[in-house]
Amino acid sequence: MTDRLILSVAADAAATRRILDFARSEVFERTFREGMVLVEETAAYLDGPGRAASKRLDRLAALAYAGESMRLTTRLMQVASWLLVQRAVREGEMTLSEASDDKYRFSERDRPDLPAFNGAASLPDTLKGLLMRCEMLYERVRRIDESMYADMAAEAAPNQVTTQMARLREAFGGESI
Repeated sequence: MTDRLILSVAADAAATRRILDFARSEVFERTFREGMVLVEETAAYLDGPGRAASKRLDRLAALAYAGESMRLTTRLMQVASWLLVQRAVREGEMTLSEASDDKYRFSERDRPDLPAFNGAASLPDTLKGLLMRCEMLYERVRRIDESMYADMAAEAAPNQVTTQMARLREAFGGESI
């Protein structure tokens, strides 16, 4: 084995260990419970008291309610999906390689800095509270995802200098280029 391959295998093992350690941790359990509770609370609110409250809003606030509730549910589903993937990895139902696929990861394209909708100041306090809690959870999970999988993404990207050096060695048959 070459030194590069040995380092790559060691880095993969460390990343795998870090991800599995997190998935088995109390921090993950608390985050998972928090996420699922927030999903349930949001669904109950939007289907019940929130629906009634939205009917009492003026037109502009009602549009803001619709937009913000859609943003809220989208973000919560992204968080819930990520948490379920991490649990699947922990339980051995999904490989780490599958979980690191871009479709299961948070990315900058998922996080546009969108301004609040016009009329958002008139939204019910309960919805504002859910939005705030969701944003905090979303950001926390996004940072965890980034820190857990950053090394794997960096390793997956080829190092252009190393690639060129290997090609030169191959072409000239030398070890000391």
